[in-house]
Amino acid sequence: MSEQFPERIWGSRTSLLSRLGSSFAATKIGSLTIRKLTPLDRRVLERTDGKYTVLGPIGAPVILLTTTGRKSGQPRTTPLLYVHDGDTLYVIGSNFGQATHPAWTANLLAEPAAVVAIAGSRIPVRASLIEDAERKQRIFEQFEETTEAYTAYRKRTARDLRIFALTR
Repeated sequence: MSEQFPERIWGSRTSLLSRLGSSFAATKIGSLTIRKLTPLDRRVLERTDGKYTVLGPIGAPVILLTTTGRKSGQPRTTPLLYVHDGDTLYVIGSNFGQATHPAWTANLLAEPAAVVAIAGSRIPVRASLIEDAERKQRIFEQFEETTEAYTAYRKRTARDLRIFALTR
């Protein structure tokens, strides 16, 4: 077993702000708003090594994932919600329910070495695609517990949402 990842969740998932945020994120306008905030969120997360998010203290577990661009070879950084399981972090390529996979998932398929910024630390990780249907469903249910938006994202698209395990 490898070393456990730190965890830092700013706020509470049961607060009114969190519940309203989750409901809003599940709507199309909410998804669009969050997509538009992503560049600003990336900068806030970069400056704080994953401690704070522009979304505020809503109890969302957020990391910065830095992959290597499969075409450019350049670092590409994306803020993502994650599910924490001790020595494994799970991330999901929901892309807000859009028809295409997010670029970071193709980057991980091409080069599984990446870095996460979490709780003030930058940690090298290795990604592996979750392919077992039962395991994938169990992990997806954990994402749904985090926010109802994932249920909406899955309903909006016909594609299979990629889920990756990130380990040290």
